[in-house]
This record gives sequence, structure tokens and C-alpha cells, in this order.
Amino acid sequence: MLPSPVSLAPDPADRLILALDRPDASSALALATAIPGLRWVKVGLELFTAAGPEVVNLLRECGLRVFLDLKFHDIPATMAGACRSAARLGAELITVHSAAGSEALAAAQAAALEGAAAEGLTAPTLLAVTVLTSWDPGRFASELAIAEPVPDHVARLAALAAGAGIGGVVCSPLEAAALRARHPEPFVLVTPGIRPAGADRGDQQRVTTPAEALAAGASRLVIGRPIAAAADPATAFAACCAELAAAGF
Repeated sequence: MLPSPVSLAPDPADRLILALDRPDASSALALATAIPGLRWVKVGLELFTAAGPEVVNLLRECGLRVFLDLKFHDIPATMAGACRSAARLGAELITVHSAAGSEALAAAQAAALEGAAAEGLTAPTLLAVTVLTSWDPGRFASELAIAEPVPDHVARLAALAAGAGIGGVVCSPLEAAALRARHPEPFVLVTPGIRPAGADRGDQQRVTTPAEALAAGASRLVIGRPIAAAADPATAFAACCAELAAAGF
């Protein structure tokens, strides 16, 4: 059974997730609370390793919704335990790796529902990671010895996740349209690799603008450095919201 989907609001700010790639809780909280209208934040490996589970509680106490992006990839029992604990923290989006396989994905899904129910929380949406947006097709094929083209491999992993009851995937915005055609809403597509027009792509390879990603079928967008590293993050966030509003999102 799929969890209740995380609802989409017409406000463009609800479509944007700010990646809090910071080395400690204080700098992450300072950034998040300095941006008026911010709804969603992503806690990834760097921040979670430095600050621990308490950072999720601190962000939620500020009224922010948390995407816990730890990309769990292990044996079924371990993934289940991790997702149960993550759900008990109140994270509303939680990442697992599709490549862990259907048994592990199904176990993670069931455990997340159990964890949220134990705390009286809304069921989180698990997101299965397909192919990281840092991979370019040439290196993907040569280093991993995977002959299947990246878009086809992404589609294969997304289908595996959906079949295991996972509520959505993380994918490149370049694959969003094809996935949305196969997996209509409420299946959630969260896309990193988002770069506003004119922004440097950094270490991301498969990227689009925010409006292009939503037009392709993305549900929510993860944006990091174009906002977090801006001279004025609040202004950069507002500009992204304005871009989406102008495009009708």
C-alpha cells in the first residue's frame, strides 16, 4: 500500500526544497531561518553526520518540513530499521536506494509506516534514488560496466521501486517526463540537479532550470548552492519562486 502522498500546494515555495549542506546545526539553522517563506529543507549526509538526529527536531520546531536524504542502501533488515527510525523523527521524505532491490524496498516501506504510526505522525513518503545526477553517461557506462543507457536504467529502477510500494523516486529532471508518463501522480518525482538560468552547474551533470523540471512532471525540486551560496539567499529563493510563478507553477 502506498503512503498518503505529500500534498502539493499552489504556492511555488512549496515546490522548492533547500539543501542544507552545512557542517553543523547552527549554520544550517541560521541559513534556513533567514529565508522568509521557506517550507522544505533537505538534511543530507554531511549535516546529519555532524549534527545527528536532533537537527531534524530543531528544524521541525522552526516549522520546516524535512527531507531526510541519507540514501539507505543495505540488507532488508537494516534498511527497515533505519527507515523506521527516520520516520519516528518526523521526516516527511526519506531516501533509499532502488538498487537495494525489491525485498529491501518493501521492508523499508513497511517499517517507515510502522515508525510514523508509533509516534502518531503522518506516514512519510519514501523516495527511491535511481541514478545520481552527478553521473554523466560515459562514466556511468565505463566505471559501472552498465551497458544500459542511463534513461533506460532509471526507468528500470523506478519501476522496481514502484512495484515494491515505494511512493516516489529521486531522478534527474531530464528523466522526469518519461517517468511521469509511466508513473502518474500521486507517485512523487523529486529532482536535484536544478540550476536557475545562468547558474553554474557545479558537480551536477544532468540539469535543468526549475520551471523546466516542473513542466516535465517533477513534483518538487532540490536546490542547494544557487540559493545557499548566494550573496543573499533570501533574494535567491524569492527569485526561484518568482520564476516558477511566472511559468504558472
